[in-house]
Amino acid sequence: FLQKPIEPEHLLLIIGKALETRQLVTENLILKEELQSRETKLIGQSRLLVEAQEQAKKVAGGTTTVILRGESGTGKELFARLIHVLSPRKNGPFIAINCAAIPKDLLESELFGHERGAFTGAAARKIGKFELADEGTIFLDEIGDMELGLQGKVLRVLEGDRFMRVGGTTKVKADVRLIAATNKDLEAAVAAQAFRADLFYRLNVFPIIMPPLRERRDDIPLLVEHFLGVYARELKKDVRSVSPEALSLMMRLPWTGNVRELQNCIERAVILCDGRAVKPEHLGVSLRIPVASEEPSLTDGLQAVSSAASRAAETKLIERVLGETGGNKSRAAEILQVSYKTLLTKIKDYGLDRN
Repeated sequence: FLQKPIEPEHLLLIIGKALETRQLVTENLILKEELQSRETKLIGQSRLLVEAQEQAKKVAGGTTTVILRGESGTGKELFARLIHVLSPRKNGPFIAINCAAIPKDLLESELFGHERGAFTGAAARKIGKFELADEGTIFLDEIGDMELGLQGKVLRVLEGDRFMRVGGTTKVKADVRLIAATNKDLEAAVAAQAFRADLFYRLNVFPIIMPPLRERRDDIPLLVEHFLGVYARELKKDVRSVSPEALSLMMRLPWTGNVRELQNCIERAVILCDGRAVKPEHLGVSLRIPVASEEPSLTDGLQAVSSAASRAAETKLIERVLGETGGNKSRAAEILQVSYKTLLTKIKDYGLDRN
């Protein structure tokens, strides 16, 4: 309240505090929008990714159950967040849980909560993820790893039934939208009676297929640029680009871990890079390239040549790298991802020291 008569200084103080409060509220809203944008930002322009994104936008407006299917690391949780943010429930909670990461005997308690004394160690009541997601979205990742008994309880919730916390006697109601994800062949699991058919059909109303990175290679340069900027800022490093040799190498890798593997690769490269450009030697010796029928690349690295590759292929690769480096063995060893001593030994063994 305002005291009368109003002191000008007091009025200015009140106005100043009100403006500060308004500014803080505005900044918090902007920050929230930025965080939501970051958490749902999709990097790429490939046809398969755009098609999946369009499907997500179309289904977001309702309450239809969605299942995201694809390999690990393809961005299923990112898509789930996108659907949530575009839905009428966007102001409600988004609760994610990985069913494969929690021991089976604890997963029911995580999902549905428990009462005090329900089991050894249950010292207090715990609210489960379904209750926490009330009026929002719950994302069940790796739902294919859920045991059959728990699948039935999830199905009953999807059908609008109430549930009880573990050890409880009172039924609880939760208004949630379910988005599930799996990297498993659920049809095969149903046939093997490892997954409930009724739950499968309830989940499979609107499936979205997440493309693996190897099927959207044109997106790799965009992803590399994005992750490079993220980790350069986060690690406070002046790393600004990726060398053509390093990008060429990344364009040909199999990326069995998909976008997550590429992200980890760039993070490691930024850590190791002392200059402004990421080079092949910063990408890690754990990278492997399948041996193709064409001539090996300069940046393949000796360790990328499989045991099935002939001695001639390895010899040719060493010769090419030495030629490109003008005979600089130290630089050649870096590109080949072997020690200087190992390279000297191979040069001698293959008779290249006579050339």
